[in-house]
Amino acid sequence: MKKKTHIKLHSSHLSLLLISLFIGFCSCEQHSISSHGGLTDQEVLYIKQRQLLYYRDEFGDRGERVTVDPSLVFENPRLRNAYIALQAWKQAILSDPFNLTGNWVGSEVCSYTGVYCAPAPDNKKIKTVAGIDLNHGDIAGYLPEELGLLTDLALFHINSNRFCGTVPHKFINLKILFELDLSNNRFAGKFPDVVLKLPKLKFLDLRFNEFEGTVPKELFDKDLDAIFINHNRFRFNIPDNFGNSPVSVIVLANNKFHGCVPSSLGNMSGLEEIILMNNGFRSCLPEEIGLLKNLTVFDVSFNKLMGPLPDKIGEMISLEQLNVAHNMLSGKIPASICKLPKLQNFTFSYNFFTGEPPVCLSLQDFDDRRNCLPARPLQRSAAQCKSFLSRPVDCSSFRCAPFVPSLPAPPPPSPPIPVPSPPVVVPSPS
Repeated sequence: MKKKTHIKLHSSHLSLLLISLFIGFCSCEQHSISSHGGLTDQEVLYIKQRQLLYYRDEFGDRGERVTVDPSLVFENPRLRNAYIALQAWKQAILSDPFNLTGNWVGSEVCSYTGVYCAPAPDNKKIKTVAGIDLNHGDIAGYLPEELGLLTDLALFHINSNRFCGTVPHKFINLKILFELDLSNNRFAGKFPDVVLKLPKLKFLDLRFNEFEGTVPKELFDKDLDAIFINHNRFRFNIPDNFGNSPVSVIVLANNKFHGCVPSSLGNMSGLEEIILMNNGFRSCLPEEIGLLKNLTVFDVSFNKLMGPLPDKIGEMISLEQLNVAHNMLSGKIPASICKLPKLQNFTFSYNFFTGEPPVCLSLQDFDDRRNCLPARPLQRSAAQCKSFLSRPVDCSSFRCAPFVPSLPAPPPPSPPIPVPSPPVVVPSPS
């Protein structure tokens, strides 16, 4: 659940105007400015100091001017670069209520709170910054471009803070970044394309932010294990290459995706959880979802899905949680679904189903309210059911892309055939 945070609104239009002109920063900068009319001398001085400290790099990303005290001694150049990056970040922080960065002082960067060091992957004899974890810090600020100096970073976790702005382009230098967690912050703008250029990235978490627009289809060709982009403002049709993704978990909930639930997801053989709830999908469910033998959670609730539940769902032998509630599905529930060996919860309320096998009533947890099921309580009115069911659903009318099975991996190369050595001719004695 996203933590609730409150932004203090300013009563003075003049303050807002001056802040936007002099700082050009995102809403979290406003926490350092008072809410009364006009600007005090202290606030004017603060704005001038901020102007002198930051700059824009070649990509337009904000950075901070950091001067390294010549008396500081660093174990190696990488730790010196880490010092510059972390001091720039400290300057870009406007509120740190738990004082997590209070000890970010001096050359011993490995002792900074939330900073973790390890032997460098390419040289075990030197120490480098390998991870950052400031989760749940409630810190307000932005990410300066100097963070791109942390070239040995494998983990970057800053969930549940108040960071805003965008992801710096210089993150492209984080060549071994494995986990990126920016969730539950105030980042905005387009999808951060720089994450597509991180060759080692496996875990991507952008949920609970204000990202908007389309999601590049290249995301689903990337070798990721987990994608969380739920609770943003993304709006687009899921592309046909969606099924190329090798993820085990993908959550797209609470955005504005629309169009078809793609049949290509049948190629996602390693998928264990998929949550597409509360979007705008409008199609029938493809039969190919029955190919997902490892899937444990399938949630497409709160969409505009129509037609029957595919019989093939009854072949999803690992399924534990199935939620298709709040759609416009109809027809009879296949008995094979309710017989799945691991199914614990089956929610299909608020649809227009007309048949429910007795075996479904013995499930551990199910919800069949607000359907058109005879002799079941809390169903839709007869008039509602008649009106909806009088219009048959033609699944082909949605013009969804047909299923194209993924090509099998090429076989390993055959071992080389040994070539016999030529016989050695020993000359006979004369």
